Amino acid sequence: MAGTPSGFAFEVFGERVEVRHHGRPAATLRGATARRFLDDVERRDAQQVMARVTGQYKHGNERVRHRP
Repeated sequence: MAGTPSGFAFEVFGERVEVRHHGRPAATLRGATARRFLDDVERRDAQQVMARVTGQYKHGNERVRHRP
C-alpha cells in the first residue's frame, strides 16, 4: 500500500524511548509520553504509531497526483 509508514524502529533505555527512522534518531520520549507510546505500540500498528510520534505521516490535506 502506498503511503504506509516504514523504516521506523525504537529502543527502550530505562524510562527513555528512542525512535529511529532508517537508523537515524527521529524522536526521544521520556516519562508519561514514553509509557503511552509503549502502550500504543502494543495495541496498534507500530510503524503508524512511530510515524505519528515523529510527525512523518500524511496530514490528510495532501493532493494525490492524478496521472492521465
